[in-house]
Amino acid sequence: MPTLEIVNPETLKGGRRIMGIDPGTQVMGYGVVQEDAQRQLHLVVAGAVSLVKVGDPYQRLCEIYHTVQELTRRFSPGEVAIEAPFFGKNAQSMLKLGRAQGVAIAAIIGAGYPIFEYAPRRIKQAITGKGAATKEQVAYLLQQIFAGQPLEDLRYQDATDGLAVAVCHALQSSTPASGRGGSWETFARQNPDRVK
Repeated sequence: MPTLEIVNPETLKGGRRIMGIDPGTQVMGYGVVQEDAQRQLHLVVAGAVSLVKVGDPYQRLCEIYHTVQELTRRFSPGEVAIEAPFFGKNAQSMLKLGRAQGVAIAAIIGAGYPIFEYAPRRIKQAITGKGAATKEQVAYLLQQIFAGQPLEDLRYQDATDGLAVAVCHALQSSTPASGRGGSWETFARQNPDRVK
């Protein structure tokens, strides 16, 4: 289970709860936020799971699947957002990341949660205002958003990456234009002729 995890003991009751996942083949980051009635975000948990010691790549996929299932069971989010793989030059890395994301998506769908996907640039832009922001800039601004909450103890940027996905979804889905896109379920319902 988690290699590193910060749990906020002052978690709210009620409100919208969103889980964010940054899938990876070495480390998987996750974060859960809760939105109160005034649309303020509160940290529920942020953490990372190291998969480095799992040598077999297929066992890593199995570990990702079971970890995501356990996280959704523990934190009961209303919605789950996941970071889409970026398009890089290394096809082998892209394939591995795509597999990790696919397994995480399967675990989320299997648990019955609605899922939303965001590109890395969109996540960075939602948090910092710049799509080309560094991981350090994203982590710094998350610490500002959750000032006074135990986020500063995180050592892995993957944990703040997972948290950034959750915050991005909260911000994107709170805006007036949020009815557009994002959910595969919504897309399939609105475009039955394009889904087979």
